[in-house]
Amino acid sequence: MNECQKKMCARLAVLNPTILEIIDESRKHAGHAGARDGGGHYVLHIVSAQFDGNNTVTRHRMIYSALGELMKREIHALTIQAHTPDEI
Repeated sequence: MNECQKKMCARLAVLNPTILEIIDESRKHAGHAGARDGGGHYVLHIVSAQFDGNNTVTRHRMIYSALGELMKREIHALTIQAHTPDEI
């Protein structure tokens, strides 16, 4: 797990996830503008009861809020799969 993934895990802990998987796909995007600037490409799979009653857009906003400034520099692209425990 790289340093950015560790930071992401720590910040996403506020959502009390029961499942949290972060896959770094940055090497697939070598040479891409965001990769050249240092931002990584990640796939996030997160399961949290806090998503219950929230639509996809709201769930993503909750995740972006938790990640904060990481979204501005360290994360260039983030693919999100956000579910409640009942949805898996």
